[in-house]
Amino acid sequence: MAAATARAAGAAPPGYTALAVKFAERQRSPHCLLVKEHQVREGADTAHPPRRTLFVLNVPPYCGPDSLSRLFSRCGHVQSVDICDKPGPGEKKDKLTSKFFDHKTVKGFQVAYVVFRKPAGVQAAKALSQEGPLLISTESHPVKTGISKWIASYEASIVDPKELKAEVDAYMQDYDKKVAEEEAKAAKEEGVPDEEGWVKVTRKGRKPGLPRTEAANLRVLEKEKQKRARKELLNFYAWQHRESKREYIAQLRKKFEEDKQRIALMRAQRKFRPY
Repeated sequence: MAAATARAAGAAPPGYTALAVKFAERQRSPHCLLVKEHQVREGADTAHPPRRTLFVLNVPPYCGPDSLSRLFSRCGHVQSVDICDKPGPGEKKDKLTSKFFDHKTVKGFQVAYVVFRKPAGVQAAKALSQEGPLLISTESHPVKTGISKWIASYEASIVDPKELKAEVDAYMQDYDKKVAEEEAKAAKEEGVPDEEGWVKVTRKGRKPGLPRTEAANLRVLEKEKQKRARKELLNFYAWQHRESKREYIAQLRKKFEEDKQRIALMRAQRKFRPY
């Protein structure tokens, strides 16, 4: 087992360290995680600070944040684990993600950023390459797969109306508070010159903008429908072209007969009738 781990570590790209992991004890062939210290400029990545962040490549779909946190917890206190589709700068999250929204389906292998509380955790994690394969799913912390995973995903997809309403109400309260703060700030700064002496002038109408009614929405949808109809291809097929020609000729003949009748009526009215 140690020889297999050494071969895996030797196959790592330059700058990376290969860590052998196995899904479970019964699995024969280990999987390699490629890790290295995350190096960026100071202040460039606020969510993943340098010297305390371990950059992990080749993360399988069944290895989630909890599994990575448990794997690297032996190296030190894990502050956060961020799994992404591809490498990129991260931003600090002020609030927790929604329970009902912003859910992404994991597809394929991903990358992860493991942030330790102390820089020594990164070096200890890289030293795990000298040990045997790490287990992702254990008896004490099993990872659900197959039908048990599908059942858990289905149960998690069922929304509790009360919890959803509470989350939406809390979001709307925060939004209303933010709008009120922005309006108060704008009213306070209105007419006050800035450092260079400029005064910001805004145009405000007497009547505030009213929300759209159902009738207004229907009119907008009807206009969009008419625009789409005008853009559709006309006379695309040969039979459509023939039918349009026939209709055009029939309209010309009808108009010709109407003109003949009108001219005959005008001539009859111009005749001189002394008696």
